[in-house]
Amino acid sequence: MAKNNPLRTFAEKALSYPEWLGLRLITFMFRFKVKLVGTLKISIIETDLKSVTFFVKNRKKVRNHIGQVHAATMALLAESATGFVVGLNLPGDKLPLIKRMDLKYVRRSVGDMTAVAHVTDEQINLMQSEEKGDILVAVVVTDESGEEPIICEMNWAWVSKHKKA
Repeated sequence: MAKNNPLRTFAEKALSYPEWLGLRLITFMFRFKVKLVGTLKISIIETDLKSVTFFVKNRKKVRNHIGQVHAATMALLAESATGFVVGLNLPGDKLPLIKRMDLKYVRRSVGDMTAVAHVTDEQINLMQSEEKGDILVAVVVTDESGEEPIICEMNWAWVSKHKKA
């Protein structure tokens, strides 16, 4: 039997409220737990617990020297979205760890950025049943024009929170 996951419990409870409130509660909690996400004001604008959409506004504090969303902000957006969806679907006694991030910056970005990440039922079953392992989490990062300025591949691993004696 999988151990209760506090993140999932909180998200399910928050989503029982009206959508505007539930997503604000989840965003607030995520910003509180992941301080850099709070600093950059990254928001969760949609989730069904298998997928999630993160958003960052192109504002002064997240821009690079040419007025676009900074490359590091794009990387954090993709990493946060994939980490959130992995964290939601792991048992509570497992610890998610980013194993590898492959990022290819393929074009200049335009305006605000959105990242959509999702896990499959197969991946969820694997996370629930295996003591440790890793998966590639699909994520698409787009800008205001709908184009992908960055191609990402995120490899997430999980291990037991408590080492065996």
